[in-house]
Amino acid sequence: MLLLGTAASARVMDRLASVPQGWELRRTASPNEAIFLRVALKQRPERVEALDQAVLDMSTPGHPNYGIHLTRDELRSYTAPSDDAVLAVTEWLQQHGIQPRVDHDWVSFTTTVRTANELLGTRFTWYQYLQGNGGPALRALSYSVPDHVAAHIDLVQPTTRFGHLGAQKSSVFEMYPLEMEGDAAPDTKAKFVADPLAPAECERGITPDCLRKLYNIHYKPAASDANKVAFASYLEEYARYDDMETFQQRYVPEAEGMNFTVELVNGGINDQKSDSDSSEANLDAQYLLAISHPIPLVEYSTGGRGPLVPTETQPSPPGSNEPYLEFLLHMASLPDSALPQVLSTSYGEEEQSVPHDYALKVCNMFKELGARGVSVVFASGDSGPGMACVRNTDNATFFESTFPAGCPWVTAVGGTTGMSREEAVSFSSGGFSIYHATPVWQRDAVAGYLRGIGDTYAPYYNRSGRGFPDVAAQSKWFSVRDKGLWVIAGGTSASAPVVAGIVALLNAARRAQKQPPMGFLNPWLYNNSAAFTDITLGSSFGCYGGGEFGEFGAAWNATEGWDPVTGLGTPLFDKLLELAAPGTKNA
Repeated sequence: MLLLGTAASARVMDRLASVPQGWELRRTASPNEAIFLRVALKQRPERVEALDQAVLDMSTPGHPNYGIHLTRDELRSYTAPSDDAVLAVTEWLQQHGIQPRVDHDWVSFTTTVRTANELLGTRFTWYQYLQGNGGPALRALSYSVPDHVAAHIDLVQPTTRFGHLGAQKSSVFEMYPLEMEGDAAPDTKAKFVADPLAPAECERGITPDCLRKLYNIHYKPAASDANKVAFASYLEEYARYDDMETFQQRYVPEAEGMNFTVELVNGGINDQKSDSDSSEANLDAQYLLAISHPIPLVEYSTGGRGPLVPTETQPSPPGSNEPYLEFLLHMASLPDSALPQVLSTSYGEEEQSVPHDYALKVCNMFKELGARGVSVVFASGDSGPGMACVRNTDNATFFESTFPAGCPWVTAVGGTTGMSREEAVSFSSGGFSIYHATPVWQRDAVAGYLRGIGDTYAPYYNRSGRGFPDVAAQSKWFSVRDKGLWVIAGGTSASAPVVAGIVALLNAARRAQKQPPMGFLNPWLYNNSAAFTDITLGSSFGCYGGGEFGEFGAAWNATEGWDPVTGLGTPLFDKLLELAAPGTKNA
């Protein structure tokens, strides 16, 4: 009776139309089984708006507050929920015999399945992924909260969280053993046009020296624990120390003896003998170190999986999401001295596969990192305008924006190829967010692109959405050491750490001048678009096989100015250095 009464007077917070493909119901949960849940309290709207403005001010060149970032305690004054919110939610839980733990804008608790069902007007059930080798997951297809507390709650998780098992394919789009011979080897010389003045090995693909030549990177930073660069690893992937050492010997001998440190988050581990895929983490670690050494490098190894909304392209846990929420809670808890100044992440998925409330909460937490002076860099993805291009809500044709690249508080990096003249790579994801409006700092740039394409594809994307990527970098034919082999890797996974490493160098130069770190990058980037090579060749392709686009699919074109393939373009380091730290020599 209590379950029915609660549901009748409650607001539905989230609902899945069906059990995600690939999962099956295993058994009804025992009423006395334990379950852990976390509630995100709504922040005060006026303080959310004030924080938005504060982050824009501190990130906009020429503003009196430019570079004046917030401490952790200062940030908490913006993000604290109202006393009414804390009281309403805790009393609601206590009425069900729950003793919650309140941590700022989060409330967590452990209870029984019986109580959780009554509390959320749902039925938690054990589900199993049919092809997975892990244990079952205790989940629900929907959940509700009473009307009187709904206004105080952003989300409750894990509830509709089916992305628990199976590793998502990361943004490493291509991977070939470099030792392959004969007809089995990829013909990189035929596809990669090298600069004749670049190192000879650039004819085969990308190495650290190729990137330094292409982007004119010669600056030698000083090492400091106050300037760190980091990357996030998920889904049981770990960078390997021995692979890093071999990579250094071949490509970065001056960095020999320097390695990365690992910080474990939410049950993450650092298994150097694991059989799990390590290509993503090795690519991130090796090229971040190659570009930014001797700046300290940190890997955050995060356990767990994020919520999944099944889609045409990502119907089941092999396309499951990363646990951004758990990771960001850890980052929010760090003292100011422990934060990295740059954070690079090469994981992503369809934006529509992420529950709306979850996506908004995570995006706001990236904003909070920016407020504390952290530059958050993400790969834009590797599916052009999209893959299946089917909208969840009505099965209509619609381009697929990516998450978190579509979040306006991160810097999204697309992909290019070629040394003599860079062009857009065909898989570089880009487009327009379905969740976030065009931010003020890119309105003019995006408007120019939209004027140029007119009504082309107008029914298939959100013209008022945040455009991405913001910038681009090389993304094909990267030489990587992985599990004792030399391999060729590609994807916007490769371009993201290149840009992140460059930002770490700019931070080092600014620190030498006693200036603050760059922090949230995007307003600065769009104010300084002349410091990028505008990419006007090439296109990204996707949506293959759809009746609207034919067998060759849909395409975003690289054009003059910003475009949803390469953003503002690729970095000119000497110009960026002069803008970020005037007078610093690029040597």
